[in-house]
Amino acid sequence: MFRTKLTTWIFLLFIVMAGFASCSQDDNNDPVIVEPSLKVSPALMEFDAEGETRGMQITSNIDWIVTGVPDWLSLSETASEGNMNIQVTAEANKQTENRAATLTITANDSDLFDEVQVTQEAAEAPEEEVEASIPSDNSGMRDISSVQLSDEMGIGWNLGNSLEAIGGETAWQNPVVTQKLIDSVKAAGFNTVRIPVAWSKFSNAENFTIKETWMNRVEEVANYVLSNDMYAIINIHWDGGWMQPTYEEQDYVNDRLEKMWQQIAIRFRDYDDKLLFAGTNEVMFGNDYGTPTKEYYTVQNSFNQTFVDAVRETGGRNHYRHLVVQGFNTNIDHTVNFAVIPEDVVEHRLFMEVHYYDPYNFTINEETSVYQWGEDAPKSEDWGNESYVDTQFQKVKDYFIDKGVGVIMGEFGAMKRDKVEGHEAYREYYIEYVTQAALEHGIVPIYWDNGNEDDLGFAIFDRETGAVLYPNLIDALISTE
Repeated sequence: MFRTKLTTWIFLLFIVMAGFASCSQDDNNDPVIVEPSLKVSPALMEFDAEGETRGMQITSNIDWIVTGVPDWLSLSETASEGNMNIQVTAEANKQTENRAATLTITANDSDLFDEVQVTQEAAEAPEEEVEASIPSDNSGMRDISSVQLSDEMGIGWNLGNSLEAIGGETAWQNPVVTQKLIDSVKAAGFNTVRIPVAWSKFSNAENFTIKETWMNRVEEVANYVLSNDMYAIINIHWDGGWMQPTYEEQDYVNDRLEKMWQQIAIRFRDYDDKLLFAGTNEVMFGNDYGTPTKEYYTVQNSFNQTFVDAVRETGGRNHYRHLVVQGFNTNIDHTVNFAVIPEDVVEHRLFMEVHYYDPYNFTINEETSVYQWGEDAPKSEDWGNESYVDTQFQKVKDYFIDKGVGVIMGEFGAMKRDKVEGHEAYREYYIEYVTQAALEHGIVPIYWDNGNEDDLGFAIFDRETGAVLYPNLIDALISTE
């Protein structure tokens, strides 16, 4: 009897405790209501034409369903509950047009939904038969040497961190390049635009065939410049760093360089001499900024020769086009000491390219205490000031310009330092002096602009609107001409 009553009390106590546990309360003794939630990422999924699989994360505390799935997409799950990483697979696009779809993820029994935009590149259109080599054609190609052309090119500006961005034109936080931006560059007084390009967007990575869509885009941007009656320079930029100057990589790099430049040269073969090609950019081994070994500069010189030969062999106007080769890592001393001018089938159509960021602590070192420049500045470096600029530029004049090889200073500049009072005046003076010295020595100065408007950036134009950000800095550049 006692055992029966005890059992009954325990059962009743269990029922009461269960009731408390099932009804969670807040401080006001009201039940806590869990709101339904739904979030999907990423908001945009971009697929190559060849087809691939990417992940889509659904974060939810209720049931959900995916709708709007086109027949060219397959999902590992289209309905479930809770959190899940879904594998989204796009089959190969055989059409010659891009395609797109909107996936809608809806939470059951609620008004919650989210959308994911899905795009896929078009397949390459069948290539038209283009002759790899045609007879030379000097129409539109003036009988003018690279040294003479330097005077016409004036002062230049770099469209940096856009078409050379690994991952796509906007991958390095710059917007899509527009005609409005280039119009503003022209209106500011620049006469040359250097367009760094990463070309390794291959439809066939085995034979380095460049995608037609990317070739079209580069040509479109080049035409923004040329339509303004400016000079345009297109190059193969860093592009992931595949141009390693070692004996081990020499054959591979020269083969790839030849095949890529043959395609680029053929595509732009009909353009006149306002368009220049530059073969490479800052070739060096890894992050070794020291004096190059014989191996490094010998292999790098072979890259220059391969570039010149590849372009000339395409014929047409490319037989006479002005071409730009580089010294090792574009360092002036390494260029003067180790660069070999390539053999060419036409005379006086080659430029040598160097870059200038001396002294490093003032121009591009983000962690520095050197914020002033000039021999009269109390806190400047004890080297790299005005007399050093003149000495370095005189070297390239003596070694190249006076021997009939034009010189392009493809990059130079100094980053802004918003947090340092008085720095901007020194930056303006540096830019003005270096630009003027370059022109006096017959060098084409091209300012480096990476589009970064923030502290430690180089931008002088708003890439969205084309607005001038630093009128005084542009005056320092342009008023020296």
